[in-house]
Amino acid sequence: MSTEPSELDELGPIDYLVVEFPGSRMTGEGLPLLIDLVDRGIIRILDLIFVKKEQDGTVVGVELADLTGDRQLDLTVFEGVSSGLLGADEIDDVSGILEPGSSAGILVYENVWAGPFAAALRRAGGRLVANGRIPVQDLLASLDAAEAGA
Repeated sequence: MSTEPSELDELGPIDYLVVEFPGSRMTGEGLPLLIDLVDRGIIRILDLIFVKKEQDGTVVGVELADLTGDRQLDLTVFEGVSSGLLGADEIDDVSGILEPGSSAGILVYENVWAGPFAAALRRAGGRLVANGRIPVQDLLASLDAAEAGA
């Protein structure tokens, strides 16, 4: 048995997000920031796809080069990014929540920054029993309520 940690031992938490763009108005403004997160080793992209829900309800893939149309943002770094976690079933699930005429980006990523911490917890016998996200709107409402009560 090897005493060297394997890449799987050091995996950080894996998250996904789906971002809908009503009216398919994608500017690509967030993509350089996503590239920066990857370049700095904060996240590792496992899957990234873009889809569009037509008015008749059909969902089609969108080529990365078609996102901004300005040809100034080099998205070739994302070409072929696929871990196999996103398949037809997941895309069908996403299509059910999109409005007709909208587009969406579907991103699956590893939180590389948390890998060493997660590995240490696993080595210590810890296991994840719950996790979640607090929406920004809920945080702001809580802060407003606390300020009003002070």
